Amino acid sequence: MYQRIKFTGVLATAVFLGSSLAQAGLIDIEAPALGALTHQADYNTPGGFTSGGAFFNNTYTDFGGGAFGWSGFALSRETDATTPGFGNQFSSAAGSGFGGSLQYAVSYVDSFSPAPQITFAPGERPLSLQITNTTYAALSMKNGDSFAKKFGGTSGTDPDFFKLTINGFSATSQPTGSLDFYLADYRFENSASDYIVTTWTPVDLSSLGASTNALTFSLASSDNGRFGMNTPAYFAVDQITTVPEPSSVLLLAFAATGLAVRRRR
Repeated sequence: MYQRIKFTGVLATAVFLGSSLAQAGLIDIEAPALGALTHQADYNTPGGFTSGGAFFNNTYTDFGGGAFGWSGFALSRETDATTPGFGNQFSSAAGSGFGGSLQYAVSYVDSFSPAPQITFAPGERPLSLQITNTTYAALSMKNGDSFAKKFGGTSGTDPDFFKLTINGFSATSQPTGSLDFYLADYRFENSASDYIVTTWTPVDLSSLGASTNALTFSLASSDNGRFGMNTPAYFAVDQITTVPEPSSVLLLAFAATGLAVRRRR
């Protein structure tokens, strides 16, 4: 009887410790600091940047004469939510980071480059993140421009959409699931319900599975042309919450419990 009670107590301690250890972490993307810069997209030499223990990939090419190309993720502090066009590609439509924070990440999806990817620290999985449009994409969809149509068309009833697909992968690169988030949706029967996301919006990632250790991102639009998607292929990310994978939590819990038992003996 004593041994059973003792084992039950150890198990209860493990469960309690597991619950305590499985506290959500936060990647607020305030690091690395930009200093005097308002944005930075040239992290190609290391292939990206690390923030809060997570790695954000980046590809950058300098063509000379001030011309460059990039894809993946860039860091930004830009706050221009009103100026349309490619020259304002690094601003969030919300005008700042989540909750008014200074810094956030902007992603550009280039079909000729690796997909934007966030890889988390070993044993960590993402729970949620905040997503919004960039100013460039939002105003292009709202008003149209020389490359892309005004969403809804002249009648306002065209069933347009701009969709972000998030794919999860395990630490061994096995797919764990996917989900869609609409950055704009004009497919409603009542056009009054049509929307373009211009505020930071939480996206729940729990459906991707407990073994998710990396995220990749792709975009799709109803507005396509001869050379692919016409809608500017950008979105912004901030405030990612994470939690230890269940296996990591249990290992830590039982290790802590075992240490407590040994000390008691």
